[in-house]
Amino acid sequence: MDHRADLLYPLRECYDRMGAPPPAIFRLDGEEVPQPYRRLLVHEQDMTPTLEAAFGQPIQLRVMQHWISGGLLTRQVLLLLEQEGIPVVFGAIRIHLDAFPEPAREEILQGRRPLGAILHRHRLEHQSRPRAFIRVEADGPISRALQGPSPGTLLYGRLNLLRGLQKETLAEILEILPALQEGGGQGLRIQSN
Repeated sequence: MDHRADLLYPLRECYDRMGAPPPAIFRLDGEEVPQPYRRLLVHEQDMTPTLEAAFGQPIQLRVMQHWISGGLLTRQVLLLLEQEGIPVVFGAIRIHLDAFPEPAREEILQGRRPLGAILHRHRLEHQSRPRAFIRVEADGPISRALQGPSPGTLLYGRLNLLRGLQKETLAEILEILPALQEGGGQGLRIQSN
């Protein structure tokens, strides 16, 4: 299958490794993504600073599984609110290690910081280019990882491509947000079941 047409790429590889069937997924136009998801997904910014601004705290990384093949690092990840440890993104990323200078590559391989934070820390100029917006039905792996949306809950996400200034591919990313609600004057909150 051509991964450019696969709405679950690179997460599909993680499901294959788990031996689990993939969740139901549907392509959406940006204007079809409902709020508050639209403001977190439909833009050309990195997810890490977008989430930090929306939730008012730093974001940390938890790598759930990873492997390296031919200069490509693929990982299934969670991005979490640093203070509460609450997941705010479930997804997968394929990082083209050879596209990074050695200090950044070493930090990427440590798996302690989100890629967006590493790009910012090393002042690596890049472009974020969403390739598709999606609606996905939460399944067992997604529900467990995000700590709560019931299987079948509709979640929203995007497939994003990060490129360097010379148009080289830095990373291909699938990002799925948890169920969210507006928190009145307090910003966004994760919906509890």
